[in-house]
Amino acid sequence: AEAVAQAVAGGATIVQIREKDAGGGSFLAAARAAYKVCSAAGVPMVINDRIDIALATGPDVGAHVGQEDMSAADARALLGPGRMLGVSVKTPEQAVAAAAAGADYVGAGAVFPTSTKDSGVIGTDGIAAVVAAAGGMPVVGIGGVTAANAAGVVEAGADGAAVVSACFAAEDAAAAAAELLAAVDAALRDRARRAGKREAAP
Repeated sequence: AEAVAQAVAGGATIVQIREKDAGGGSFLAAARAAYKVCSAAGVPMVINDRIDIALATGPDVGAHVGQEDMSAADARALLGPGRMLGVSVKTPEQAVAAAAAGADYVGAGAVFPTSTKDSGVIGTDGIAAVVAAAGGMPVVGIGGVTAANAAGVVEAGADGAAVVSACFAAEDAAAAAAELLAAVDAALRDRARRAGKREAAP
């Protein structure tokens, strides 16, 4: 919960709780502690993989599933229509399927090599392809994203970035989160400005 509090203090706009090796009881306890922090700050929270933990944690806690986890359609059926559902994707086809299954957003990647996820790298070209197929559904770049390279992820069309190491491996997680948020926000403003210029061009 302390790490979550630091990330939220730094401006994290959504928190995902991921405990691959934890038992159900300890995972639920950690999730409930994190939920208190997120709820007090008005920050949405999703649980990785475990729909049961999401349902038991709080009335507005969502879930995030990968391609090897429960299907997005089954996750949506269990969560109901009101809770957030994210899906990890690598390809445009997976993004289309996620949207059809009721996902609220997709996490696309790994964008860059990463030590926290055993996953093939799709690069910023892969992000652009997913964005083109997502039909307006928000796309978040995942995997190896830092404040130094986040602008390229946003320039490829992503709406944000999800990080682990860039924040929690830092000495000051709150400062790291704030730095990443500033980089993403600046890139989003630049992209909007360029789009405005294109629309204004004769």
